[in-house]
Amino acid sequence: MTPMEKHNALIGYKVAQAMQKRNIEGFYCQDKNEAREKALELMPAKSRVGYGGSMTLNQIGLLDAVRNGDYDLIDRDASRSPEEKRQMELDALTADFFLMSGNAIAMDGTLVNIDGKGNRLAALVYGPRNVIVIAGVNKIAFNEEQAILRARRVAAPINALRLKTLTPCVSTGICHNCLEDQCICRNMVITRMSSGHNRIKAIIVGEDLGF
Repeated sequence: MTPMEKHNALIGYKVAQAMQKRNIEGFYCQDKNEAREKALELMPAKSRVGYGGSMTLNQIGLLDAVRNGDYDLIDRDASRSPEEKRQMELDALTADFFLMSGNAIAMDGTLVNIDGKGNRLAALVYGPRNVIVIAGVNKIAFNEEQAILRARRVAAPINALRLKTLTPCVSTGICHNCLEDQCICRNMVITRMSSGHNRIKAIIVGEDLGF
């Protein structure tokens, strides 16, 4: 292991262990391939699977693996209209598993997520029987306050640039606490504990993934 890999493992394992007292089942995987296989291992064949928008899920190849596997995928990316996509997002709330990434994670295992539409946050809080959160070590912050700052100052502006929203952060790279119609940080959820024992399963990956 390189010094960086050792450092990532030390931090990743610590966060995964801290999640246990929050009713979150935490795992540490060294790289994206291991993370993908761990997520697939957690989902039995024939499971109904939904997901939220995420660069991380694509980076680790999980969505393609589910599409090509023995799963019933609610594939919002295959929707043919805004109405059909909305219906798929609603259907995902009844899935056996919901896949997503996280915007920030505090060292004590607290999850911080920020969203514009809120479908991802709704699924995290209530609905799907299981939620799998996958996040690179770059999402880890020292404490809850720093995690909130990361979600707003790092994740939100970069995602706004990716989505080409008409918000001030696209021009400046800085969150302006705006009230624009296309604001992607309308809603924030801080998860102190999972609503059911091990309903949320978090996979921390020893690589930089997503934003």
